[in-house]
Amino acid sequence: MLRQDLALIAQWIGDGTRVLDLGCGDGILLEHLRTARRCHGYGVEIADESVLACARRGVNVIQADLESGLRMFADDMFETVVLSQTLQAMHHVEAILREMGRVGRRGIVSFPNFGHWRHAVSLLGGRMPVTPEIPYQWYDTPNIHLCTPKDFEVLAARLGLRITDRALLARGRPVRFLQDLRATVAVYRFENPAG
Repeated sequence: MLRQDLALIAQWIGDGTRVLDLGCGDGILLEHLRTARRCHGYGVEIADESVLACARRGVNVIQADLESGLRMFADDMFETVVLSQTLQAMHHVEAILREMGRVGRRGIVSFPNFGHWRHAVSLLGGRMPVTPEIPYQWYDTPNIHLCTPKDFEVLAARLGLRITDRALLARGRPVRFLQDLRATVAVYRFENPAG
């Protein structure tokens, strides 16, 4: 079963399109897109066990470090490039977003919303937040660039990425009221008009 942000991402991807999933984990999104939407493409993953899980699913996967860039892919090679729940762990956020805009016509990112009210309460209490979306203690977290939806929108505008869709989710459902405070996960679709 797909995580809720992945289910939404899958809805935003057209049938039969070429997809690149960056930080694809066990390949469940690509497997779903292949069987349900007739999509084809690749995953990029660094962790050995995740690469093996992709292979078991029959997902095309390349073992590589995203921080090294996407030089192995040509410009506009994919209709959609996905980066789900990985943006916050990237050292070079701007570089990966630019690369997504270079190799794909559209990009989709999802990330935990650090602006959620529980995070603010935790910080006011003097502690770093630990939640299902950010499940690590401050000393062992892979999350190095936490942001809010507004932070992402400002960065996207600065990079010339045009946001075409946005969904803010809590417990897998869209949040309509006080979105920036109540959403636990943000999902964005964007285009690179210059690309």
